[in-house]
Amino acid sequence: MNKAFLAAALVSSLCLAGVAHAAGVFTVGASPTPHAEILAEAAKLLQPRGYQLKIVEYSDYVQPNVALESGDLDANYFQHKPYLDDFNAQKGTRLASLGPVHYEPFGIYAGRSKDLKNLKEGAIVAVPNDATNEGRALLLLQDQGLVKLRPDSGLTATSRDIVENPRKLKIEEIEAAQLVRALPDVDIAVINGNYAILGGLKVAEALAVEAADSMAATTYANVLAVREKDTKRPELQALYEVLVSPEIARAMRARYAGAVLPSAAK
Repeated sequence: MNKAFLAAALVSSLCLAGVAHAAGVFTVGASPTPHAEILAEAAKLLQPRGYQLKIVEYSDYVQPNVALESGDLDANYFQHKPYLDDFNAQKGTRLASLGPVHYEPFGIYAGRSKDLKNLKEGAIVAVPNDATNEGRALLLLQDQGLVKLRPDSGLTATSRDIVENPRKLKIEEIEAAQLVRALPDVDIAVINGNYAILGGLKVAEALAVEAADSMAATTYANVLAVREKDTKRPELQALYEVLVSPEIARAMRARYAGAVLPSAAK
């Protein structure tokens, strides 16, 4: 065997080794809180299986899906299934859910009013202004007996679907990310779990919280999303298995004190 052949064989061997190592590395996009934090815990459990997880954080809800569709990401973790389905319909993407991981219960938080029972007539109630979350907020208000919605409105309800409003509450639709900041200027606000966490609010201090078995909690569980063609990739299946494991469930409960809960829908 000549030296040239040996050199070529060595280069080939090194290249193959590099490919084998790269095969164990994959990239997942996520919102900073709580998704990237949960993924960081999952990465520790994946290492013994021979996988290395790279986490890329995004501050918006569009780019993670764009990056996944284009192949810049192998998966993402930041959204619930209704949002994913709507994104596919609007953008023509072919993304799929591997399954639900956790949900972030909506809570009613005190602004100028500290008690739902004594909420004054004409009180200002802030809710998210996006179609995905406003209905969920209104359902929580209905569960507390503050309003009554048209029976067929469900999770797509808007303020126009309120048929009974005995206290003449003024529903103010505000961008979800601004709800915590709006608290001093409203009586109460219904706030998404992730924004409540970022704003330093505690679920234990909320005036009311979604029930774990509510329609909203199961429908809006956050999912691990992948390209449709990649649903059988072993490293992505391994990540999902870890994300719904008892170890991650315990970590969620310990770190977030009820603001992030393992999905009851898995």
